[in-house]
This record gives sequence, C-alpha cells and structure tokens, in this order.
Amino acid sequence: MGALLALASSVTWGVADFMGGLAARRAGPVHVLAVSYPAGAVVLTFFALFLIPGEFSTEVLIWGGAAGCIGALAIGLLYLALSRGPMGIVSPITAVMAGAIPVFVGLVRGESLSALAIFGIFCAGVAVVLVSRETGEQAKVTMATIGLAIASGVAIGLYMTAIGSAPADSGVWTATFGRWVSTVILLAVLLMFARPFVRQGFPWVLVIASGILDALANGVFQLASQRGQLSIVAVMGSLYPVATVILAWVLLKERLNKIQLAGVVLALFAAATLSLSS
Repeated sequence: MGALLALASSVTWGVADFMGGLAARRAGPVHVLAVSYPAGAVVLTFFALFLIPGEFSTEVLIWGGAAGCIGALAIGLLYLALSRGPMGIVSPITAVMAGAIPVFVGLVRGESLSALAIFGIFCAGVAVVLVSRETGEQAKVTMATIGLAIASGVAIGLYMTAIGSAPADSGVWTATFGRWVSTVILLAVLLMFARPFVRQGFPWVLVIASGILDALANGVFQLASQRGQLSIVAVMGSLYPVATVILAWVLLKERLNKIQLAGVVLALFAAATLSLSS
C-alpha cells in the first residue's frame, strides 16, 4: 500500500510541477507560489480536519516546521529552474537528487547500501552529465539552470525525509503544518523582494490547480511513509518527472537532442533503480 500511495503522489507531483512551471513562465515563480501555496494549504487543512484524522503533537510541529522551511526553498528553486529550462531536463535532474538523498540519509543512520543502490547512484551522476550537454540549438540549458535543478532536488530529498520522519499517527498534519509554514515564508519573500502583484493576465486557474495538486501529493506522500519504509516511498515518490516529461512532450512539443534524451532516460532509469534497491 505504501508503494502504491507513493506512486500516486509522484504522478500528482508531476502534474502539479508541469502546471506550476508553465504558470511560472507567465507570471514568475514567486507570484505563482504566493497564490498556489495558500490554496493548497487550505485544501490540505480540510483533509486533515475532516477526512484523514490524526494526532497534532509536538513532533508534528518540529517535523512540519522543518519540512515547511525546506519545502519553501525546494519549490522556489524548482519553479525558478522550470521557468528557465526545458521541463523534460529540469524535472529528471531534481528527481535523481530527490531519490538519492534519502538513501544517503539512511546510510548516515547506519543503513547499508546494496550493490543495486550504488549502481543507481552512479547512473544518476552520469545522467546529470549527459543532460548538461548542449549540442546544436535544440533544448539548450545553461549550467546555472542545471545547478538550480540539482539544488532543488537535494532540498526535495530533505523535505521527503522530514515528512517521512513524522509520527505514524499524525495523519496528514505534518504535511499540512509544513505547507502553512512554507506559505508564510513565500508571502514574506513576495512582500520583501518581488515586484508588485499584477492581477491582470495572471493564470489563476493554472496556479490554484497546481497548488492544490501539489498539496494533495504531499499529504498522500505522508500517508505512504506511514505505511512503508521511508527509503522506499521516497524514491518511489521521486519518479514524478515521468508525468512532467510526458505532458511537456505532448502539450508543449519540447524536443531534446539525442545526448540529452539519453540523459533523461538514464535519469528515469536511475530513479527506478534506486526505488528497487531500497
């Protein structure tokens, strides 16, 4: 059950990333997140209160607060990367890093890495190199964008670890409290650094839908972590680029050169290998 829930969260995350990245290209990542995060927080709070009961404890406050701070950084970096580079390249890089981080955290906690896990991490590194290659004019991506995607993936992996470390009887309260913490941080960033909010032409439907889907994915992932091992559900959840890549290919007609395409495929293979190794 945990693996199935983790896969469901990965699909939902992938759709939310596609919609959020598309909206960020039109309105800027900070403005998009300032609207999508409160929308998602409200919906997730409704689920926590009425549909998925759980205990709201001190541990929830600690892990939720940590997840909220890390999550705000992660999603900000991700949307910034998605607004600057092809979704079919950015998403797989973040997924590889997000899947690898829980493996390393487990290693620090005393767990051992299997040969398959080591192979998956090696494939992940090669994939990043291949995806970074620019040949011709197709699907160019700067090293700055690659760096943003890697940093976002690391933060997402830490976020998954925080959510997955919450008490088993907390329902979706950790994800809910974390979403509100992230919301406050993002709104503060908007007030301090962003340009004035312009309502005219703002992609409201796209932004609100992406926020709700992203929040629901967080809640489903917390449920998955309560029903399975974190090292397994985290890497299963990191398969979210599959949905993003398919949507970008079908709807945006994004094209990748052969070397980059090989890198994308290897990145997805690495994420799948890490999931099997956990």
